[in-house]
Amino acid sequence: MGHRVLDVRAAANRYAAQLQQCFRPDCAASYTLARTVHANMKTSGFRPRGHIINRLIDIYCKSSNLVYARHLFDDIPEPDVVARTTLIAAYSASGEILLARKTFDDTPMSIRDCVIYNALITGYSHNNDGHNAVKLFREMKLHGLRPDEFSFTSALGALASIAEWECQCQQFHCAAVKSGTSNITSVSNALLSVYVKCASSPLESSSTLMNSARRLFDEMNRRDELTWTTMIAGFVRNSDLEGAREFLDQMDVKLGVSWNAMISGYVHHGRSEEALELFRKMHSLEIYMDEFALTSAISACANAGLLEHGKQIHAYALKTEKNPSPDFSLSVNNALITLYYRFGNIHLARKVFDRMPERDHISWNAVLSGYASSGQIEEARAFFAEMPERSLLAWTVIISALAQNGSGEEALKLFNQMRLEGFDPCDYTFAGAITSCAVLGSHEHGRQLHGQIMKLGHDTSLSVGNALITMYARCGTVDDSYNVFLTIPYIDSISWNAMIAAFGQHGQGSRAVDLFEEMLRADIVPDRISFLTVLSACGHAGLVDEGRRYFNSMQIFGISPGEDHYARLVDLLCRAGKFQEAKDVIDSMPSVPGPPIWEAFLAGCRIHNNMDLGVQAAEKLLELIPQHDGTYVLLSNIYANAGKWKEVAEVRKLMRERGVKKEPGCSWIEVESMVHVFLVDDSAHPEVKEVYNYLEQLVIKMKKLGYMPDTKFVLHEMESQEHKERALSTHSEKLAVVYGLMKLPQGATVRVFKNLRICGDCHNAFKFMSRVVGREIVVRDGKRFHHFRNEECSCGNFW
Repeated sequence: MGHRVLDVRAAANRYAAQLQQCFRPDCAASYTLARTVHANMKTSGFRPRGHIINRLIDIYCKSSNLVYARHLFDDIPEPDVVARTTLIAAYSASGEILLARKTFDDTPMSIRDCVIYNALITGYSHNNDGHNAVKLFREMKLHGLRPDEFSFTSALGALASIAEWECQCQQFHCAAVKSGTSNITSVSNALLSVYVKCASSPLESSSTLMNSARRLFDEMNRRDELTWTTMIAGFVRNSDLEGAREFLDQMDVKLGVSWNAMISGYVHHGRSEEALELFRKMHSLEIYMDEFALTSAISACANAGLLEHGKQIHAYALKTEKNPSPDFSLSVNNALITLYYRFGNIHLARKVFDRMPERDHISWNAVLSGYASSGQIEEARAFFAEMPERSLLAWTVIISALAQNGSGEEALKLFNQMRLEGFDPCDYTFAGAITSCAVLGSHEHGRQLHGQIMKLGHDTSLSVGNALITMYARCGTVDDSYNVFLTIPYIDSISWNAMIAAFGQHGQGSRAVDLFEEMLRADIVPDRISFLTVLSACGHAGLVDEGRRYFNSMQIFGISPGEDHYARLVDLLCRAGKFQEAKDVIDSMPSVPGPPIWEAFLAGCRIHNNMDLGVQAAEKLLELIPQHDGTYVLLSNIYANAGKWKEVAEVRKLMRERGVKKEPGCSWIEVESMVHVFLVDDSAHPEVKEVYNYLEQLVIKMKKLGYMPDTKFVLHEMESQEHKERALSTHSEKLAVVYGLMKLPQGATVRVFKNLRICGDCHNAFKFMSRVVGREIVVRDGKRFHHFRNEECSCGNFW
């Protein structure tokens, strides 16, 4: 009998020693060895006792084979607290917190100890369930168990994520002092973390809580790297960079992680120069600069516009890190991609991306954003198609890029595809879709999206609100734009600019000026875009005095007029026929006038039929941008109005010789969620015959009211008056308007969109047409909106 006991004991010791060898860094090897030892036990008939079974369970858990661990656990008649604790910790680590809780609840109260409570508290904390962690800590105390330093460290870690009141911090602080654990560094560090994170709560004063953290810091007997870093990060998090820097300068030991926190704080608060200065100091002190330091420094270069500095840091990283870890490479390369694309060097960004050994969604999204922001839409499309996984951000970027570059229809298709693939749009994605509706002039689709936005609660979003203002304005319903402007909870300078631009585009120059003045009274500082919008509004409404005054006031706000501002002023003066003053403005420019200036001048000459000055402006443009079709068209129109058909022919011949093609005019209208497109002299639309017939009937009624076709807008030489009138009747905007009158419900507003400037005869015709049919007709051309009501237009014939 004695020999048998000795044999069993020897076997137990042998198996225990073998299992001890199974604890290896390679989890797969550990599992394989443990399974081999376990199988040997079974075949030899050895019946392991508790400590060996617990070791097996521990190995299975650490190698992530929880199924085997659970089978072994279930075979034990009465598992002890060690086995239960091991399983709870394993479930918690794998995110199976409900199974961990069930195992805990199945544990008899009589065998529960502090360690098993700590395992589940830690599990709740690591799974971001602070409330249950704190609740379990309190239950442990109620059951008479004395928390140790691990209990406090885990519970405080959980509390840091949910604490909003100072009293919560103080209660745990008092409990730690009473337990005698407050002097243990890990507990003190956890308390510091609670104080500094609670300081970010809007319900408490950050300075009061940071002062409490400072007192605790001063009372600590021993401080480690985490102590200093927690304090510095706490001050940074609460926007006290001076307090953080004071702590950093007090440190005897130069800890890289603390310096990283300080540099990151400077970057996030827009103090890039100070971040780079500290980075240089870090280098001179020979403090190791890891991926966090390098990433922050590269971001500082991107924010401060220091491309060459960024390149130097790139070179330093390549030189010092011969065999970088995957984490190092990933974070640094992602920052480099952002740096290069912000400076328009998307080819360098792509080069970094292509050489990356590993990529994540940030890498892919950064390159996609680079292509989108640089206007390389074809490349963005192709890159988006390559993406192995598409995040909501990726969808948002491509949808917004397509919308902003005129591909509204494709953007809406992708928006719908995104939803079919299970993504819920965020406010920025909705903003991109709304912008697409603005591009297409799809009022009905835009209204439907607005309804969905309100239902989902995104109507309070500033980006959505600004997109809606622009969408309604570009779809012809400026009053809806103003309603959105008045109802969104917060507006910024973009909102004001969008609304001022909307009034201007719709010929409501006085309202635009009034709103600009209201913006100034609201202490919103106008930017360069604000002045562009108000100058455009003055130009569309003929408000010459106001336009001059606003242009001259730009210097008061520290804004130097750019060429685009000068172009708006020249446009304003030329529209008013003040050509000499416009020439004086051009002569006073600090730089050589470019195409926008001469385009504005030429357009004014076209309005007032000033052929001599128009030819001079056109000659300037033909030198600067010889491939731009608009110059040839305007010059040809000026000659045609003057009846100089030989010169018209010469202009057209020059276009052919240079390979310049005129953009074909087209107009479109949305009827019952379908967009109908018409070209000049259209014969392709299935109902075009009915359109021509109805137009003839309308023209008869219009002539009775005094309408006479203005044949000077026939830009081809024709002998017959009848042929000239026929040519005018085939203009695309007339066909689209008439189709809308035929198909839309009685009394409904007709909204038509045209890619080019509206024809003068069509403009006159629509005034008479609006009176004949008793309906409002809205036409958006390439420059502005025209609202025709009862023989009047909102532009006041100043267009």
